[in-house]
Amino acid sequence: MTDAPSCIDVLIVGAGPVGMTLALALADGPYSVRLVDRRPLAAQAGDPRALALSHGARQLLEPLGAWPARAATPIETIHVSQKGGFGRTVMDRAEHGLPGLGYVVRYRDLASALAARLPAGSVLEESEILDISPGEDRVWVTLRQGGEVRRIAAKILVHAEGTPTDDPGVSVSDYRQHAVIAEVTPTPGHDRRAWERFTPDGPLALLPLGEEYSVVFTLPPEKADRVMALDDAGFIAALQGQFGGRIRFANPGPRSRFPLALRLRDQLADGRQVWVGNTAQTLHPVSGQGFNLGLRDARELATALLDHGPEPAALKTHAARRRLDRRGGALFTDSIVRAFSNDIPPLKLLRGLGLLALDLCPPARHFVAKRMIWGARAWP
Repeated sequence: MTDAPSCIDVLIVGAGPVGMTLALALADGPYSVRLVDRRPLAAQAGDPRALALSHGARQLLEPLGAWPARAATPIETIHVSQKGGFGRTVMDRAEHGLPGLGYVVRYRDLASALAARLPAGSVLEESEILDISPGEDRVWVTLRQGGEVRRIAAKILVHAEGTPTDDPGVSVSDYRQHAVIAEVTPTPGHDRRAWERFTPDGPLALLPLGEEYSVVFTLPPEKADRVMALDDAGFIAALQGQFGGRIRFANPGPRSRFPLALRLRDQLADGRQVWVGNTAQTLHPVSGQGFNLGLRDARELATALLDHGPEPAALKTHAARRRLDRRGGALFTDSIVRAFSNDIPPLKLLRGLGLLALDLCPPARHFVAKRMIWGARAWP
């Protein structure tokens, strides 16, 4: 172990997009900032996952010089409907005077855009956290990097990596659904339209990405098992059966899956430690709220630290400011999933009436769209 500990104002565990966004937002401030990650930054360059970013996320990233404009496919319209029932609504970016309601970006492109803006030497790559010991004036972090053990004294420790599953401070609600992810070629082309199709098994989302659609196919676990075991032709048939015949699909890419649950950390700040992004909350992917919520966590934490300094008071301020957005985002997505993931006739009728009302009432439709774009800023 090195003899003298390093002293850092803000140490961020996790150099993913949320952690890097926080580091960039603090980069021009008076405080020393370091990121630590168990992987090399270059590992993210091979991650092909698609991310749905709101226009609000673009407004957050552009001032940091980290918006991957060439790699982002804009979503110009969103078509929302339910399988086997009436009612639908369409949201259009033109109603809001925006270039896009949202954007679909590969994880690797966003990570590369952020990493390119980081100050040299600001990331401790391939570092394993061995111990975290909170103190009154510092948080002591012991890590191993390149075979050497070192100790860091941080005024503020930010947790920005991982999804807690067994933490007693995290409330978990299992949706008993899995998301099957793949890319497919649509015929005709997508014309920059996203689809949210509600089915009794769960929502089916189609997100325009380049010339393809990124598919989020939500199913009960046993059905997800069967869909993952299908050959390409069988997968296309299952997708077509769930979506309908308005678009034809072909050329499916590799498939992956992950279980879905709502996880909310009850306490965002504890002394000199704070949790952001997926470590603070994970939401159902319906309406694409979770990742955007994490980016807003990073931006608002940076504001609190710059306003109040790297002290516990800044973290308390941040936690209070984030309460409405976090709880609102969780309630918004949770309510949609529970109301739409069933085939109960009275609920189907109410859902259809609700979609019809959104389509006929621009103020209500605008409110929902703004909630998806800007989070709590949409609330009065």
